[in-house]
Amino acid sequence: MTEEMSIIGSEAYNAAKEILDAARLEEGGLFVVGCSTSEVAGAGIGTFSSPELAEVVFGSIYQATQEAGVYLAAQCCEHLNRALILEKEAAVRYGYEIVSVIPQPKAGGAFATVAYKTFEEPVAVEHIRAGAGMDIGDTLIGMHLKAVAVPVRIRTKEIGDARVVCARTRPKLIGGERAVYGPDGEMPGANEMR
Repeated sequence: MTEEMSIIGSEAYNAAKEILDAARLEEGGLFVVGCSTSEVAGAGIGTFSSPELAEVVFGSIYQATQEAGVYLAAQCCEHLNRALILEKEAAVRYGYEIVSVIPQPKAGGAFATVAYKTFEEPVAVEHIRAGAGMDIGDTLIGMHLKAVAVPVRIRTKEIGDARVVCARTRPKLIGGERAVYGPDGEMPGANEMR
């Protein structure tokens, strides 16, 4: 592995570790990642799909998710309507309908293609509701996060030349001004609103 690839691998691992630490997902939770290897390489999104870069980035993020005990969901590109590749066990656990497609570097993206080749029993699904996620290169993962996404600023701002944007989610705050919220959905002054 070249030094540049090694640096990209470290950036990917560190970014995933940072957001996973901040999100505090429960074991078996869902972590969604969208990755443009074109952007990582410094090209425009969708113009330079790189299986070699995808292997490095995916492998590093996958290691972090394995250490955290959460499922990784790899978002495909727009040509597959941003479907996701994940372990069949996760799809079954969460009741997601499995669809038939095998991602390719130019139809699904290199990152999702590597996920499909790496997972034990890979399947594709159209939608998930992840508890946290990482967007590498402006791939728009928001549609696969739970309803209340909270931006998380991490130290790792880029992987290669691609911008990194992260989010965790929290439960919805319901009940109006008389409601009291717990630690997962605290609201400023909640204790004074009784």
